[in-house]
Amino acid sequence: MDSWVIGMMLGVSVFLGSIAVVALMWAIKKGQFDDQEKFLNSALFDDVDELNDAARLEKKKEELKKKKENYRPE
Repeated sequence: MDSWVIGMMLGVSVFLGSIAVVALMWAIKKGQFDDQEKFLNSALFDDVDELNDAARLEKKKEELKKKKENYRPE
């Protein structure tokens, strides 16, 4: 292999690597990786119906919590 081919491959590799690093930094800065529950919920609930049931249960928990906060014994 000629030395100019190795130099060209090295230059292209460094260029593409720097683009990847810049894209990763941009994604981190914009908060693309902040949603941690999405991946946890997708692993726990495989089906759409199971995910909807979990959402309904979460709403019920919130409603009970609100009722508990507003409860004042006489």
